[in-house]
Amino acid sequence: MPPSPPPSLSLRPTTPADLPTLFRLQLDPDANALAGTKPYSEPAFLALWDTIFASSTAEAPHEARIILVGGEIVGSINCFKVGNLDHIGYWIDRKHWGRGIATRALSLMIREVPRRPLYAVAARSNAASTRVLQSCGFRLLGYHMGEETPRYTAAECATFVLD
Repeated sequence: MPPSPPPSLSLRPTTPADLPTLFRLQLDPDANALAGTKPYSEPAFLALWDTIFASSTAEAPHEARIILVGGEIVGSINCFKVGNLDHIGYWIDRKHWGRGIATRALSLMIREVPRRPLYAVAARSNAASTRVLQSCGFRLLGYHMGEETPRYTAAECATFVLD
């Protein structure tokens, strides 16, 4: 019997109804350790998303997408501004790691969002994200020491660009 095909993967816009699931996903201690992040408190998380939903315009969109596999929310992927630069970031539920979901979602998102250049930052120690970004055409620009902030741990970071 041939292997079954992977479940369908799709992206859809993030809605306020998705926030409880996204909040729960970002609490995962293993995912935070890998990403070099600290989880948001619930009030801070909801305030961030209130700002995202309120500030998204045609001129300055915040493309926030839910990643669905077989109809189940397995993560999120977002394009956003950092200063004047367009960035992309994603978060996959740990129970779905190693299944190619981040690569498939990133491939879909970069087709959906044509702005270039598009930047991404990953903890240097996060080899899985490095592979995902490079397999989708991002090239490594270099490394820098990321400072400790309320959201991030101090860690060496890799910066990537998709031209």
